Amino acid sequence: MFDAILFDLDGTLLNLDIDVFLNYYFQEMITAADAQGMSGKELVAQIITATDVMMNSQDGKATNEETFWEAFLKRSDYKMADSQRFFNYFYEYCFPKLQFRCRTFDIAAEIVKEAFKKRTKVAIATNAVFPLQAITERLRWAGIEQYSFDLITSYEIMHYCKPFPEYYLEIADILKVSPQRCLMIGNDSGEDLVAGSTGMKTFLVENMLIERNKGFIPDWHGDIEELYDFLCNGYPK
Repeated sequence: MFDAILFDLDGTLLNLDIDVFLNYYFQEMITAADAQGMSGKELVAQIITATDVMMNSQDGKATNEETFWEAFLKRSDYKMADSQRFFNYFYEYCFPKLQFRCRTFDIAAEIVKEAFKKRTKVAIATNAVFPLQAITERLRWAGIEQYSFDLITSYEIMHYCKPFPEYYLEIADILKVSPQRCLMIGNDSGEDLVAGSTGMKTFLVENMLIERNKGFIPDWHGDIEELYDFLCNGYPK
């Protein structure tokens, strides 16, 4: 039995190819920025650079949000208030348009429901590069927005990103559980299975497998239907 079950989102509970999705995401942002009188391509280039700084930061003191904005404003002529106003507009009105770029795993809601039946803490352990609003929207796309997760790893609260082990240790610390008592479920052999280096057990979902050849071996693996069967019948007692 585990004290916490951690779910990756994109490619795990949501049928979304993140690399393909990001192309549409940035194009939508360019269009929205141009319509607001900003240089969309320049803005996106600055966002990509700041995001890269954020994802590689191991400072541990600043939140990912703080790291992103510090890096972004260093390279931008835009003021903080104007930039935040644009991002708020984008995630409210433009980001939801991207739903048609993904599909729902019909069984995802049942999988999450089964996890909650275990009377354990349940977290969405998506890479902490997006604001909560963008993650909540993708939970809606996945058909699992109705669940009261114990933690959603947004960039507002996390201090590390995948694939750093510290990301997973921070999750365990927030949930007040031992890493050895956690199960991490994801589809990325590098970013998700690195959780095993902290003592967490791992389940690799293979429907939309991202193989990064990092040498990590999952404790369990299978497609999303087999994940459901595992939670129903093979889950450790």
